[in-house]
Amino acid sequence: MTLNEIAEKLQLIDLTPEIRDEKLADVTRGHASDLLSDVLAHAPGGGVLVTIQVHMNVLAVSVNAGLAAVIFVSGRAPEESVRQKAIQERIPLYVSNESTFDIVGKLYGLGLRGHHA
Repeated sequence: MTLNEIAEKLQLIDLTPEIRDEKLADVTRGHASDLLSDVLAHAPGGGVLVTIQVHMNVLAVSVNAGLAAVIFVSGRAPEESVRQKAIQERIPLYVSNESTFDIVGKLYGLGLRGHHA
């Protein structure tokens, strides 16, 4: 399932409409964590990260882990400087007003699985 399809089905707010090609990538894996060392150690490359952390370090970790996108939950959104850095690094960012639990459940329902599934 592509990022565009995921965003549409989950009614995510696209924070980085400037990024287009990356949103056509097929995504089959995901990881949910607010502990960035856990993301580095366990997030699957090419997967999507679900987190409430909205600071710049999330992008550094996402690039290092080779993630396809970040979904911020509980209505949390990063500052403009983080959004601009995401555009530069080509990491699509999305926001949901739903909780981590609900978004992860919906991602699972769409067929995404964790690193070791």
